[in-house]
Amino acid sequence: MAHTLLVVDNLSDWAPYYPSEQLITFEDYLATEQVASDQRVRVINLCRSYCYLSDGYFCSLLAEARGHNVIPSVKVISDLDRNELYRLHLEDLSQALSKAVKSQDQQTKITLHSYFGIPPEPAFQELTRILFERFSCPVLEITLQHFPSVNKWEISELQAISHHSLDEVAETHFAAALDKFSKKVWRKDRPKKSSRFDLAMLINPEEKIPPSNRGALKKFITAGRQLGIDVELISPQHYVRLPEFDGLFIRETTGINHHTYRFSKKAEAEGLAVIDDPTSMLRCTNKIYLADLFRTHRVPAPKTWLLHKDNASHLDNLEKSTNFPIVIKIPDGSFSRGVVKVQNRQELEVKVAELFKQSALLLAQEFLYTDFDWRIGILNNQALYACRYYMVKNHWQIYRYGGSKVDMGKFDTLPTFEVPKAVLEAALKATQPIGNGLYGVDIKEKDGKGFVIEVNDNPSIDRGVEDLYLGDELYHLIMAEFLRRMENRRNGNK
Repeated sequence: MAHTLLVVDNLSDWAPYYPSEQLITFEDYLATEQVASDQRVRVINLCRSYCYLSDGYFCSLLAEARGHNVIPSVKVISDLDRNELYRLHLEDLSQALSKAVKSQDQQTKITLHSYFGIPPEPAFQELTRILFERFSCPVLEITLQHFPSVNKWEISELQAISHHSLDEVAETHFAAALDKFSKKVWRKDRPKKSSRFDLAMLINPEEKIPPSNRGALKKFITAGRQLGIDVELISPQHYVRLPEFDGLFIRETTGINHHTYRFSKKAEAEGLAVIDDPTSMLRCTNKIYLADLFRTHRVPAPKTWLLHKDNASHLDNLEKSTNFPIVIKIPDGSFSRGVVKVQNRQELEVKVAELFKQSALLLAQEFLYTDFDWRIGILNNQALYACRYYMVKNHWQIYRYGGSKVDMGKFDTLPTFEVPKAVLEAALKATQPIGNGLYGVDIKEKDGKGFVIEVNDNPSIDRGVEDLYLGDELYHLIMAEFLRRMENRRNGNK
């Protein structure tokens, strides 16, 4: 479990707040002996100044040298000290910024404070949350200004400031945010748990088709507990808490231009055992990459062509190379989204034009009709489970979208030893060049051969579907692999 320290210059700086057993002066932190290697320490640096070579600067520097997770980090302190550095991280904030200031007077410069990512004004919540992910510090002063020359609002200044400079009202906001950020700060330590490891499971309660339903999440938690792993469900706003854990299990649909990838990258950088790891996400979420990977490693797959929006001859060559119908895909679609079937040249031109609005490259694939697709679950290069997902009635895909309604075909769950050898071999061959994570390989079986359609880095594991054959053992096997990886990391192995 993580131990939290609040570091201040003087104990008197904490006078406005409730006493805390975690409070320590910078002088005492300097003299603190190294804690046990199996205990994680989180340092919240509340020194009055973060200027270069100040006590606050050295507090963060020493914390990092000691292997403690510290807020703010030296990188954040350095970036916020130079306008040209922090501006590099502000380029994609236009949507959150526009939403925050839509009712603000354009003639007025706005200065607001963010306390651990929480602003006093709810309208700025999304903006401050994103900024806290990128510049994690206790109090961030944000200045917003409208520039008529470009007719838009911009963040004109960012500054990490001391809680010591806050007035009484702001102190209340700061205290509430700190209490929410670190639940242990003003409470007695809870009884020590028997769990040897802490695993964060990232979910999104708002997701309509999550990779695991509620029943499966409960099964993962139970299996983890039986193995001495405390599994905690976290959501996107818990990004800065990642260093508290030993592992991260992503049970939210992943994407590269998405917070799931940032979570995975940060967790890996912090030394956590991660599924889905960022490399697997990069390789699996893009069908263009997979197509080339399959060609290079001779993985059996349907005939595939790349279409570039600036090359008009691609459609002519495609029509000469195969027969209709043809399947067209965007590179990063999931759950059958961004996948269309075209019956003739006219449909091809219309659909390709529509999809080119989303991507400069598209994938064209020969159409192999089957009543079902195989899904082989692979973990650490071993087959874990097998399902047959049947097409929706009167439809050519497993999923059919109609407004807010989503139809899904029937399914069978089988033991892996009942899977045709060609299908199992194709699944294993497809994942070997990707990594040793948890994958779901979609395969079409035709004429006794297996053809890999794609590899999913974030496969569905639902209670009552993928677990129908193995039952609780499926969840136990996945948690056992996390345990193995976390033990290896604790022992200094990879």
